Amino acid sequence: MSLLTRRAQPVAAAPPPTARTRKVRERAWALAFASPYLLHLVALTAWPVLASLFFSMTDYDLMSPPTFVGFGNFSRLLGDEVFWRTLGNTAYFAVLFVPTQTVLALLLAMALNQRLRGMALFRAAYFVPVVSSWVVVAYVADAVFNPQTGIANQVLGLVGLPAENWLQDPALVIPTLAAVAVWKGVGYMMVLFLAGLQAIPEERYEAAKIDGASAWSRFRYITLPGISGTTFLVLVLTSIETLQSFEQVYVMTDGGPHGASELTVLYLYRQGFQFFQMGYASAVAWVLFVLVLALTLVQFRLQRRWVHYA
Repeated sequence: MSLLTRRAQPVAAAPPPTARTRKVRERAWALAFASPYLLHLVALTAWPVLASLFFSMTDYDLMSPPTFVGFGNFSRLLGDEVFWRTLGNTAYFAVLFVPTQTVLALLLAMALNQRLRGMALFRAAYFVPVVSSWVVVAYVADAVFNPQTGIANQVLGLVGLPAENWLQDPALVIPTLAAVAVWKGVGYMMVLFLAGLQAIPEERYEAAKIDGASAWSRFRYITLPGISGTTFLVLVLTSIETLQSFEQVYVMTDGGPHGASELTVLYLYRQGFQFFQMGYASAVAWVLFVLVLALTLVQFRLQRRWVHYA
């Protein structure tokens, strides 16, 4: 029989992959897709964090090799009056900023959660400051709080009150900064509350109306429990944002007058990039990290009492 007429022999099919083989392949593909993020995490997050922990236990000025001092930087912090003053300023800023922004964002979300024409335009208008830089916001704030030409003093003059030096008065500088920060960031939290409000089933409100519930009762027993998860998220994000506040103070007051508005992150920046005390600045950063972590853990602990997930 010639080769041309010889029938081709069937090729044996490959055995199907086992479950273990499929799992290995899935893990390999998952690792391949996640590798860019993992490299970013290791190179730009994990490694700098570990390096800062090492430098927090050294005397390092960027010019000479670091000298190990153990917990000397942390002991120095305990007696640093300027550090404790900045921590008090940060706490005062947080007390003013967190509840004000949370309540105002909720009120705006409820007002804009209406099915009316042009509502999307109003929502976008409130979100514009969120995407604006702090330099732009500082110019807007100067138009409002400038002691000579600002709108705020003009309004005070109309009602017979004296003009104020908003950003140069130690008693007014932090409330003024908090007001500007609320104006800039309230749009983002408003969007979160809008999402929470729109996730509440409309049937609950309809049933409550049929039962004769007032508007306050509907808000108290339907709206607040329905957005409790969103409220918790807003409180956590706002608290972390407050403890890390830097740009608005650096751009608008640079910590003045006489350190009245110097927050902890600005103090950290000065120690590291103006005085080149990188070891001491790293210690400040780790103390701030512990405070943020502790505050977040307390919030997660307390949320079991009032957060309801439907």
